[in-house]
Amino acid sequence: MFGLLFTVLVRENILAQDRLIIGGASGFWGEAPHATGQLLTFEGLDFLVHDYLAEITMSIMARARMKDPSLGYAVDFVTDAIAGNLAAIAAKGVRVLSNAGGVNPGACADALCKVIEKAGLDLKVAVVTGDDLIDRAGDFAPCKEMFDGSPFPQADKIASINAYLGAFPMAAALNAGADIVITGRCADSALALAAAIHHFGWTHRDFDLLAAGSLAGHLLECGPQSTGGNFTDWEKAGNLAEIGYPVAMIDPDGSIIITKPPGTSGIVSPASVGEQLLYEIGDPKAYHLPDVIADFSDVSVSQLTDNCVQISGARGRPPSGKLKVSVTFMDGYRAGLVFQFNGRDARGKAQAFVDAALERTRRTLATIGAADFDDVCIECFGGVPVGARHEEISVKAAVRHCDARAVGLFLKELVGTALATPPGLHFFTGGGRARPSPVVRLFSMLIDAHEVPVAVSLNERDIGYDAAPTVLVDVHAPEPPIPPEAIVAGQPLVVRTLEDLAWARSGDKGNDANIGVIARDPAYLPWIWRALDEQTIAAAFAPNLRGSIERYYLPGIHGMNIVLHAVLGGGGVMSLLNDAQGKAFAQTLLSLPVELPEALLSNTNKGNC
Repeated sequence: MFGLLFTVLVRENILAQDRLIIGGASGFWGEAPHATGQLLTFEGLDFLVHDYLAEITMSIMARARMKDPSLGYAVDFVTDAIAGNLAAIAAKGVRVLSNAGGVNPGACADALCKVIEKAGLDLKVAVVTGDDLIDRAGDFAPCKEMFDGSPFPQADKIASINAYLGAFPMAAALNAGADIVITGRCADSALALAAAIHHFGWTHRDFDLLAAGSLAGHLLECGPQSTGGNFTDWEKAGNLAEIGYPVAMIDPDGSIIITKPPGTSGIVSPASVGEQLLYEIGDPKAYHLPDVIADFSDVSVSQLTDNCVQISGARGRPPSGKLKVSVTFMDGYRAGLVFQFNGRDARGKAQAFVDAALERTRRTLATIGAADFDDVCIECFGGVPVGARHEEISVKAAVRHCDARAVGLFLKELVGTALATPPGLHFFTGGGRARPSPVVRLFSMLIDAHEVPVAVSLNERDIGYDAAPTVLVDVHAPEPPIPPEAIVAGQPLVVRTLEDLAWARSGDKGNDANIGVIARDPAYLPWIWRALDEQTIAAAFAPNLRGSIERYYLPGIHGMNIVLHAVLGGGGVMSLLNDAQGKAFAQTLLSLPVELPEALLSNTNKGNC
């Protein structure tokens, strides 16, 4: 099977001697471990990158380290992803980069070295440190939160402080001979960019190339989300159990090809790759990274061969000289329970049930002089199943409070109200009683890059890394492209859902969410832009939307990016929302109506992905 693909790639001049081939083996902590072995079968593979970190992940790892100083890293990176594949990694000469170190990269490297020693292999392990700034908490007291302006948290409540490092320290580790590089917090895309910097010798001043390498990393960082996972037209991805993980082929000029291992399911198309391109970004003309400010607005994506897509057009400007820093800190407790109701007015029953438990709890809190809850969230999900007469719904009730006892009291009252409830209550038993859990909140800020003392060690020996001076040039951001205008006059219009006309994907950045939308045909985009105005979007996400809405036009892929500020209830483990990361927001948007000329539908090729 691979022989056929190899022949096609050679014929299309897709394989070249100086081409860099990177496999994206992990997109989050908890990713399926089989991807490493699958990607190792890809002919000519040079690197594997394993991305594990997100704001939520850092808070979880920080809590783990607080309980046990030897933890705080992605243990399964060592035990599941790497241990069983070490022989193949060594035999093929594939090198590995990962941020599995989390808040404790040294411990991760120690565990990995023990596995390597047990296997009798000679692989050099490098560790990049410096992102952990917890010992300098007192220095940051004057800092304000970069999004909402809130004050710096109390020192005794802080769990972690980590700066987002760039790619050059990891590249230095590779230059020194490292086979496996472990880092803590870094920009997700920096893993692949580091491989490109090392392979091609790119410098700090190669801004367009750094932007291209960052884009390649961005397309790999979420695993199979570039190859049919989380794809609007998910049916076209085939058997999801056999989905292929993404492979990026990068040329010295920064052009990129995305494909997947032969014999796997999934789909690699301009639409599947385009959705990932827009995933969890803000302004596409100013995607701030430690090494470059990338401009993805005019990137083009085209089908090269079957399951083989070419990407080009990334541009870069000098970085800001600032690094984003994520602080996690303890901020009370939260808990919730999920119940089911069916029958007549199931939602009304659910609301009455939760209201009764809340009233009882609040009465007790008032009696003992305790404060009310900081936040209460009641959400109902469900509808009328096919063939049924009444709806079946799930109700999630959750609260947040500074005192764990208040949260525990609500849980107790919620269960205790079960016999006084309207009929139709049922739930799964056997999972144990829910308990209050600490809320680890996120605080983001910016600091000067030179304030972060990065160090690189190879086999526990410091290699003396010296960061090159940050290139700061006063380069003004280019003017945003002018959005397309829909000409309404004199045209009979029909209505279609957005999903008929576009692909979409959504994600989170802290308390903000973004939704990337790509027109199935370029001719649809003016009408999509017209339909998805700020008022329509705000109405779709009320009442959770607390901030503003921004819309960005991307002419290169005939798309738009929508950023919703302060819409996730605080985001991460602070939020009480069922969708605290906005992962389903695109599905909400795709159901909205769009007006467009009927003639346009008959004259275009709808749904070509």
